[in-house]
Amino acid sequence: MNRITRTFAELKQQGKKAFVAYVAAGDPDYDRSLAILKGLADAGADVLELGLPFSDPLADGIVNQMAAERALKAGMTTRRVIELIRDFRKTHETPLVLFTYLNPIFAYGFEAFQADAVEAGADGILLLDLPPDEAGQSRDFDGNDGLLRIRLIAPNTPEPRARLLAAQAEGFIYALSRTGVTGAHGAPSAHIGSLVASLKQHATVPVCVGFGISTADQAREVAEHADGVIVGSALVKQVELHAAESDPVDAVVRYARDLIDAVHSV
Repeated sequence: MNRITRTFAELKQQGKKAFVAYVAAGDPDYDRSLAILKGLADAGADVLELGLPFSDPLADGIVNQMAAERALKAGMTTRRVIELIRDFRKTHETPLVLFTYLNPIFAYGFEAFQADAVEAGADGILLLDLPPDEAGQSRDFDGNDGLLRIRLIAPNTPEPRARLLAAQAEGFIYALSRTGVTGAHGAPSAHIGSLVASLKQHATVPVCVGFGISTADQAREVAEHADGVIVGSALVKQVELHAAESDPVDAVVRYARDLIDAVHSV
């Protein structure tokens, strides 16, 4: 069983919600990025989203853009992301989702990337700029054997399309709490409850909510409705704030632990 599927099944049996943590691979460098991943897993993060550094991350706000730039300047490449996953898997079994744009996968080669990612220990993939209906037209795009395809659904997605995406989703649905680019600059929408309820009518996988969640109170509020809470930019900001330190792990994990505890308390 895929690690993502197994983790959500175990959480459901325990009556708990999932905490999903996003960080940029290689930020601020390879060794400290690996240490941050391990620290988040040890602190209780249920799923880790790993962003592939890319020079033109159109869906990301400034915090995640700067994280990608730091990682690229530190020598991070798509091949090194695969190595990062492989090194993480030497000690940890926390599910890993690759959060990426199409270009890095195209440059690597679709078939080779998918095979190498699965072999290294990745469990899912979210391709931000590849519409699912276009992916279905090509085995190159849609041949993610071993990588569950996470679907992104926004509040303004037309209902027929939201139904289609929800029905097609694997692993879990990434439901946006609001529109716009990534970032903790705006609070989650007040309509999360109705959004999640609508998606659950058509989904066969858990519904997790992200975008704009940066405090324990916000995380707890979202967890009241969703199966999981996704926090990204707020964690990446902590990496940025402590990037000059030799060991930023404690600061990042300390910030994350309050959010994790809030989600797990619901």
